[in-house]
Amino acid sequence: MKNTDKKIKNESHLRSWTKSIVWRIIGILLLWVISWVVLKDWKEVTLITIVFHVIRFILYYFHERVWDKIHWGITKHPLSGMNVKQDLTPEDKRIIREQLERLGYIN
Repeated sequence: MKNTDKKIKNESHLRSWTKSIVWRIIGILLLWVISWVVLKDWKEVTLITIVFHVIRFILYYFHERVWDKIHWGITKHPLSGMNVKQDLTPEDKRIIREQLERLGYIN
């Protein structure tokens, strides 16, 4: 796997919420079908499904945000340690490009 295929961290809150919504829609449909097969009562099935998934939706969001603060298993970007306080010189850009090429991020 090339380094360009690795996920770069710093996921936005909107992305976390979007992922949570999509995952919950899948879960809602699955729980609704399973509950319907067992109970055959659409009111009970709907109530169970809504309560369960509202709770899971909220918990999943916070679970994602906590994991976003845990750095274990995450590879840092190769330039994350650079402290740039001025405009880059052509020499700086050449060094950065060489480092990125060496690490496989660019060709």
